[in-house]
Amino acid sequence: MRVYLDHNATAPLRPEAKAAMMTAMAVSGNASSVHGEGRAARQLVEEAREQVARAVGVIAPMVVFTSGGSEANNLALKGAPVERLIVSAVEHPSVLEAARASGRPVEVLPVDGQGVADLAALERLLANGPRALVSLMLANNETGVIQPVAEAARLAQAHGALMHCDAVQGLGRIPVNFALLGVDMMTLSAHKPGGPLGAGALIVRDGLALTPLIHGGGQELRRRAGTENLIALAGFGAVAQARLADLAPLRAQLEAALDDAVILGGSAPRLPNTVCFARPGLNAETLLMAFDLEGIAVSSGSACSSGKVAKSHVLAAMGASPEISRAAIRVSLGWDTTTDHINRFTAAWRKIVARHKARAAA
Repeated sequence: MRVYLDHNATAPLRPEAKAAMMTAMAVSGNASSVHGEGRAARQLVEEAREQVARAVGVIAPMVVFTSGGSEANNLALKGAPVERLIVSAVEHPSVLEAARASGRPVEVLPVDGQGVADLAALERLLANGPRALVSLMLANNETGVIQPVAEAARLAQAHGALMHCDAVQGLGRIPVNFALLGVDMMTLSAHKPGGPLGAGALIVRDGLALTPLIHGGGQELRRRAGTENLIALAGFGAVAQARLADLAPLRAQLEAALDDAVILGGSAPRLPNTVCFARPGLNAETLLMAFDLEGIAVSSGSACSSGKVAKSHVLAAMGASPEISRAAIRVSLGWDTTTDHINRFTAAWRKIVARHKARAAA
């Protein structure tokens, strides 16, 4: 049996999400239709909206359903009524690329050696220029480092700026509350905590007008046209209500086995499910294949959309050396991870390292 430790890429479907989706499959109406079948579909969509809203402490009309986190990030970056964008150097590509494609000036917020945003630099950026949108993720997908979003939001508000937070990696792993973060917009995705692929949401502060990306029908209060993905949204709503798993002990068990490895962002607050580490002298692409042959799925912190290992902009922004960056591996735990999974990972890791040492000594 294989061991799956790549939850930050996507998580296996949780049973409660699957059950909700199976129920939704029996509903044949279009949620925009006024007949009985349409009303039944609309009820499921609005139930999912209420569930997602409750999960992050907002009212249902603030939830704009999208096809996923990338679309939600694009809607926030391109649709916000601002004149310039400030994005952190460690954002997900869907934020960085959306910012570059927005047609607006883009300024990059640096991070320190642990991958934490430099708030003093943010204040300087906010003080110079017209109204801005600041985009700072809640937690990094590669390192798990948690960002000071609430503090950044207070700075943004003091300078009349808007604040967006990509919270895709936070939902289901740490408490996520829109009001406590103090942001104007927040991105969520269903599949990271164990919901279906192809569903996400942008939480939009009440009263904030956005320019839609997709035009057509009047769905999502005219903020995002297109017939809602009823089945996926039902699963999204179900997983949004799932209880947080206590993964910190499993992460600690895993990290205790990483002899001679450097943990990236190890001194910063991190998600309880994520370990990004490197052992000098080993190559990430070789490690991925070695773990795969041992029946264990992990990823490189720099895995790109082509499925190959590319240079990590996150580790580069943190000032990691090329040797460390080339060796970085991300292990991300989830709702179905067990102690046995960690034991199997540890055995495989020790086997791989021993093989490397033997070759080096030959």
